Order: sequence, then C-alpha cells, then structure tokens
Amino acid sequence: MGHDHNHDHTHGANKKTLMIAFIIITVYMIVEVIGGILTNSLALLSDAGHMLSDAISLAIALIAFKLGEKVANERKTFGYKRFEVLAAVINGVTLILIALFIFYEAIQRFISPPEVASTGMLMISIVGLLVNILVAWIMMRGGDTKDNLNLRAAFLHVISDMLGSVAAIVAAILIMLFNWGWADPLASVIVAILVFISGIKVSKSAIHVLMEGTPSNIDLNEIIKTIENTQGVKTIHDLHVWTITSGQNALSCHAVVDSNLKVQDCQKILQTIEHELEHKGINHVTIQMESKENPHENSILCKNNYKTNSHKHNH
Repeated sequence: MGHDHNHDHTHGANKKTLMIAFIIITVYMIVEVIGGILTNSLALLSDAGHMLSDAISLAIALIAFKLGEKVANERKTFGYKRFEVLAAVINGVTLILIALFIFYEAIQRFISPPEVASTGMLMISIVGLLVNILVAWIMMRGGDTKDNLNLRAAFLHVISDMLGSVAAIVAAILIMLFNWGWADPLASVIVAILVFISGIKVSKSAIHVLMEGTPSNIDLNEIIKTIENTQGVKTIHDLHVWTITSGQNALSCHAVVDSNLKVQDCQKILQTIEHELEHKGINHVTIQMESKENPHENSILCKNNYKTNSHKHNH
C-alpha cells in the first residue's frame, strides 16, 4: 500500500510539472515563431518548430497521465497505464521526424543562404534559452525525469530545444561578427543531430517496454538467486520480468517446492519472496508453486529456462 501511495504521489507531481511546463513552452513558442518569421532565421524557426513539438509532446504526456488514472476493467485488466509508454513512442518518433525536416531545410539554406536579421535572432534565442532552462529546471525539480519514461521523453524534447537555443545564439553571434550566413543552417544541422539521437534513445526505451523486455534497472541473475535462496524453494523456471508502465515492474514464474509443504508454508514462502523482490524494484509478483515430484509441463514457455551459471537445468 505504501508503494502505491508513493506511485500516486509521483504521478500527481509529474502531471502538475507537465502542466506548468506546457503553459510556459506554448506561450514562448508563439513568440519565437513570430520572431523567426520577422528575422528570417531558420535556426529560430527550427527552434520554434521544435518548441511546437515540445508543446505537443507535453500535451500527449499530460493526456497519457490522465488516461493512466483510469481504473482497470474487464477489457483492460491492467488499466490504461501502458498509454504512458505509447506516448513516449509517439514523442520519440516525433523527435526523429523533426530532425529529418530540419536536415532538409538546412540543405536548402546551404545551397541558397538568405539574409538573416542577426540582432533580433540573438535576442530571441537568449530569451528562448532562459525559457528552456526554466522549464528543464521545473521538470527536474518537480517530476521523475529519470525513471518515468513518459516524462523523460517530454524532458528530452525540452533539453534538445535548449541546445537548439544555444546553437541559434552562437550562429547569431557568428553572423554579426563575421557575416557567416552559413552559420545559421549549420547550427540547425547540429541541433537536428542532437534531436535525432534523443528521438532514437527514447523510442528504443519505449519499444523495449512494449516488447516486454527485462527492465533496465533489474538484474535477472540477482532476482533468480533471491528466489532460489528462499528456504523451501528448490528451483524456478518459466521466469518473466517486464514493465507494466514506468515505475511498475512485474514478475511471474513457476517455483518448484517440496511436495510435503503445507498451504501455510507455501504462503510464507510467497510473502518472503514478495518482500525481498519489492526491495529490488518488483512490486507485482505472481508465482505458481509446483512439487518437485510433479512439475508443470504444459506451458510452451517452460522450455525456456533462465538459470544462473551454477544451476543448469533442463525442464
């Protein structure tokens, strides 16, 4: 119960943080779009476009958190918590598409560089950087940008945008001092590379969750040892560890025990395992008990055994 309360508290803090960030980003995005048009700067317009994606990503993340609050039902037995992961995929793919678009626009400007109002570009970029720093600070201070995949995806949008503002500032200074018109599209290319990398990383992490891969913070061998070292457990098989949504990891397996154990003994074993695994980041545990004389052999997945090196076993 304590874990659920903590999860709900973190969820609420993440949602509030996203709402504040969304308002700030959206307001300044409008300013930057107008500034980019007036100064004819691709670096500013690409930064504004990225801010638009920030606003969209924050909105998607907010919707995901809201949908994630819906209770489980007979059609969605885990509820809608996975929508947060889907939102992270959407945001990751959006980052990749934005990066490709900026690449395309930059090539056009390398071929035919336009006149850029560098002073206006510099002023707007500095304000944009300050806005991004503020939003990033709010998200780091008020939300779980490390473990919550949905919030981390939105946070990466903001960080990439911050780097875009830095690039636009440098480009504006180079244009003012040396009249290097190519600095504007070059800054855009640098930003695009950073945005593309962020998009790949967050998409990869989200798809790993959707593929029900082992959570990155879980050591499978350590989990196996923890269960097998529990008094009464002989061996385990058909082990699966996956993420339901950020911060909620689940485990299921078959545990072979002595056939002479009583029901209350098995219950004590389960409680011990659940307690140990909760401290290792797994808060939803399902274990099927089997006697060593009559192990379960009906599951296809039983053929896939996850054993430590010291305990080789073929079911």
